[in-house]
Amino acid sequence: MGFYGEQIVPRLVDCSCGMSLTDRSRERVCSGLHGRVIEIGFGSGLNVPFYPATVESVSAVEPADLAWKLAGKRLAASPVTVERSGLDGQSLPFPDNTFDTALSTWTMCTIPDVDAALRELRRVLKPGGTLHFVEHGRAPHEKVRRWQHRFEPIQKAIAGGCHLTRDIPALVRESGFEIRDLDTFYEKGAPKIMGALSLGVTEPLVG
Repeated sequence: MGFYGEQIVPRLVDCSCGMSLTDRSRERVCSGLHGRVIEIGFGSGLNVPFYPATVESVSAVEPADLAWKLAGKRLAASPVTVERSGLDGQSLPFPDNTFDTALSTWTMCTIPDVDAALRELRRVLKPGGTLHFVEHGRAPHEKVRRWQHRFEPIQKAIAGGCHLTRDIPALVRESGFEIRDLDTFYEKGAPKIMGALSLGVTEPLVG
């Protein structure tokens, strides 16, 4: 990835995604996680303080060594066992039907092949398991979407390939999940082009 991708982007993500304005969304999306959890795009562990007591363990999938290093203090303070267990959400090193719940936060915007990552999550979730997600993406209003398209090339260049215009709920549905709960809103205090969020809980479709 080069120096910028390895040393700068993880710090930018830790800073921008670590702002307190995201705390409420993290608390909401982590509610209901239980048992053995897989988290893709673990980053610097910003969700760790919000894991509920029902979580037994977390398998963290994170490609960036620096991001994992930045997570150190949060991991040390966590009562939940968290292990770095994979580097690529598009190819998960786990057997089928391994996890009770899955978590993705501000991650699907960057994964090159989101469909592959979602198919992998379907595969490793147990029957009845749920995927919890909060992601930024395609805004509900046309005026905001126009600005997203204008700014997206810059965003991709400075933020490690982050897209602003992906329709996250559509991608989730197309990958074989049924969205059980969904809230779409603008994150208060964030620019609308970056703060158009989708927060939901899904179940894999049977068959």
